Amino acid sequence: MRVTVKQLNEYPWFIRPFFWNQKRKYGAILQPGLLWARVPKLFASVAMLYGALDRKSSPLDPVLRSLVTVRVSQINWCRFCVDINSATLAKRSGSLEKVEKLEQWKECDLFDEKERVVLEYTEAVTYTDQHVTDELMDRLKGFFDDDGVVELTGLIAFQNLSSKFNSALDVPAQGFCKLPNDHPNDN
Repeated sequence: MRVTVKQLNEYPWFIRPFFWNQKRKYGAILQPGLLWARVPKLFASVAMLYGALDRKSSPLDPVLRSLVTVRVSQINWCRFCVDINSATLAKRSGSLEKVEKLEQWKECDLFDEKERVVLEYTEAVTYTDQHVTDELMDRLKGFFDDDGVVELTGLIAFQNLSSKFNSALDVPAQGFCKLPNDHPNDN
């Protein structure tokens, strides 16, 4: 990593319960959390935003949310994000099949029409040389109301923030999932 993490006892007391919860949920404290926590107000803000986006009452089903987070992570070459989000997608979908085929989603019949439109939208928002067309938005609104579109866009934007943060700081994978493809420069 390009920035060092502190010793746990150096973080403010009110952040340490988040680390305890990560260790309970994932079996390890997440390296990005330790980095964000260097600036406690940023950590708290990011944690609250993530909690709002990944809530049970979200109009986006859990598998769809995971497809989005893995695809954005792949595009942004975030090894940590691909690792943890792939593990979550495998758990939510019940197999590694969608994880392994996600980069080739356009050529694969494993993804239904809703997933395909969402992945197309995800790429249009994430790639800097693409944009969202009115035609794409019309197809997206065939599956989501305006609140759903806002939530989906917020999730894509959040995952871009997260994966670009982790990629820039060279946060490594923590071994949560078999990575479908490694970045060519990782060898």
